[in-house]
Amino acid sequence: MQKKVLVFTSIGLLTILLGGIALGANTFFSSETTWEVHETPEEAGWSSEKLRQARRYYDSLHSTAAMAVYNGKVLFAWGDVTKNTNAHSIRKSFLNSLYGIHVEEDHIQLEDTLEKLGIYDFPDLTYEEKQAKVKHLLSSQSGVFHKAGEESWTMRRNRPLPGTHPPGSYFYYNNWDFNVLGTVFNQETEKDLFEEFKKQIANPIGMEDFSLDHTQYKYEVRRSIHPSYLFQVSARDMARFGQLFLQNGEWDGEQIIPESWIEESLKVHADVPGNNVYDYGYLWWVATSGPFSDLGMYSAVGRYGQSIDIIPELNLVFVHRVDSTSSTLGLRRSVAQAQRLRLLEMVIDAIVDDHEKTPQNF
Repeated sequence: MQKKVLVFTSIGLLTILLGGIALGANTFFSSETTWEVHETPEEAGWSSEKLRQARRYYDSLHSTAAMAVYNGKVLFAWGDVTKNTNAHSIRKSFLNSLYGIHVEEDHIQLEDTLEKLGIYDFPDLTYEEKQAKVKHLLSSQSGVFHKAGEESWTMRRNRPLPGTHPPGSYFYYNNWDFNVLGTVFNQETEKDLFEEFKKQIANPIGMEDFSLDHTQYKYEVRRSIHPSYLFQVSARDMARFGQLFLQNGEWDGEQIIPESWIEESLKVHADVPGNNVYDYGYLWWVATSGPFSDLGMYSAVGRYGQSIDIIPELNLVFVHRVDSTSSTLGLRRSVAQAQRLRLLEMVIDAIVDDHEKTPQNF
């Protein structure tokens, strides 16, 4: 990624953004940006007309921002891509990047058990639960089925009974595991995960909207002593994070995240029953069936429709956002996984010079 500052006036802004496709207001160029931009979709080998169709579908959803980066340059940016909004469970993939750095530096051991680490909660863990290892937390297979902060109704409904599955044997999307990973990180590194993310990730890759003022620990002590670690992040900064992973952890000649960690994180460590697209790695969702699997896609996914979808076979990063602080008739807005993936299919269908890489059944 070249650190080239681009400053545009409002004249011709949308023409630059989508090669003449006037598709509504956006915020991408409201200030200086280091992103480079494709002059037109056609110049990059994409169809303006098909991107228009994708934009019309986007407009029919509760989406509030979307962005695509192709070959390291912005292909399009729709909606408010500079606003820091709740990243929801994408926070877990952010934490993955820090684990990669500190596992490499031998500050965290994947084989350490909760017992060795002195992890407890109220009620306390059983002996068997304390045998869960850090690697089981990373793959959401700890077998510890306690209440946790930031749980959705679905998580609460699907929580297995305590003691029904030993560590490493069963996948349950478990905020207890994820929140405890934050506790373990801060304890073992003697650093604050938010400050470390800013130092190790946000600053080196040039996140433009990230601020520690938009991070917080959320304590729900009636549920668990382990807080949730919440990020508010913009779409364009999420795209930058996705590009870092697409580049195997390298940025401007510097290896930010060990490539071996990214490779290990994107292995399937847990089968996910009932999900016809993804299985689970280390805090990343890995496409294992259908056309997205053929493209090598993996995703950071959050509640209400947040995503960073990384497609190595197309050299593409796609970000989708729903501002969950907004509401419609008193109900939170949401975009279902099927709708988000349908939008991504329409975007991919706009490629006109790379048909051999585009699955025919999209």
